[in-house]
Amino acid sequence: MLSSSKALLEWVKDERNRDLMLTLLCPVPAPLGLLSLLPPLRPAAPISPSEPISQAYSLALYMQKNTSTLLQTYLQYQGSPFSDPGFSAPELQLSSLPPAAVPFKTWHAMDDAERLSRAQGGFLALTQHLQLVGDDQSDLNPGSPILLAQLGAARLRAQGLLGNMAAIMSALGLPIPPEEDTLGLVPFGASAFERKCRGYIVTREYGHWTDRAVRDLALLKAKYPA
Repeated sequence: MLSSSKALLEWVKDERNRDLMLTLLCPVPAPLGLLSLLPPLRPAAPISPSEPISQAYSLALYMQKNTSTLLQTYLQYQGSPFSDPGFSAPELQLSSLPPAAVPFKTWHAMDDAERLSRAQGGFLALTQHLQLVGDDQSDLNPGSPILLAQLGAARLRAQGLLGNMAAIMSALGLPIPPEEDTLGLVPFGASAFERKCRGYIVTREYGHWTDRAVRDLALLKAKYPA
């Protein structure tokens, strides 16, 4: 071991060996001329809005096939008067959930930004309200796995459509509204009847907002074909 160390010291003392060692430890940087031969970085190509529009439209159509089933299943588990044949109460509304209904002339006059912003606001509120309704039904109807599963699936699909709409707005260069708490203060002392009414409004508006989203996205799909 000592003889090896002495040999190394003798080798380093030699100036030529010392220069070689410095060269190995401190490699010379590449000449600037070589850097000029490298291809310049290209900016990422802009995302076409047609792809997220098509994805959102397909999801909205799929959701539309299940909205009436969700509403009927919900009413079936709530008992009378909700489960009575032909039950409907369009006058019931929630101040925290914007209604999907809008005059046709008003809707038709909207531009892309307003139409998408309104739809995103509606589905953001729906995702939060569907979570609340799911919690209500877990308490009111704990032995109804079919209803609870349908409510959970509806919430996940609404979240998915919400993400698709954000992708569309980004592709169109539109500002994406920040997420906010649409529920506000929820009265925890609400009666069972009040919670059933709340759930009815949410599942009903889920269907109405889905129908409106299909119309919104059909217009965009025609405007930005693949």
